[in-house]
Amino acid sequence: MSARTKARKRALDLLFESDLRNSKASDLLFSRPASELSQEDYVVMIINGIELNLRKIDELITTYAQGWDIDRMPTVDRNIMRIALYEILWGADIDDQIAASQAIILAQEYSTEESAKYINGVLGRIIALKPSFAL
Repeated sequence: MSARTKARKRALDLLFESDLRNSKASDLLFSRPASELSQEDYVVMIINGIELNLRKIDELITTYAQGWDIDRMPTVDRNIMRIALYEILWGADIDDQIAASQAIILAQEYSTEESAKYINGVLGRIIALKPSFAL
């Protein structure tokens, strides 16, 4: 398993926990002992990037996740899409298709097959329209 795959899983854990606790993922991250933080640099980059751009990311999810209100969407699915959208829109060193593929793998592992298909569709629409977004 690649270092970035592990970092995405760690970021997903933190984002999921932060939603349940109604807290910031970065606060949870930095409250952990250093020994618990694997792949810390990329995890920090993902968490900080999502928090910095959360409004835009959630706006895109709400717009393109047809039929789902973001607050009613399964927590794990919402956070998988947040990670992928951060990487797609602000991750200059990662290909859009790789970010989407990694999101689908996370969904298959932590959510349902239907969620993986749904996430793929939402991310596909956003990737296709990415050149038109003003970030």
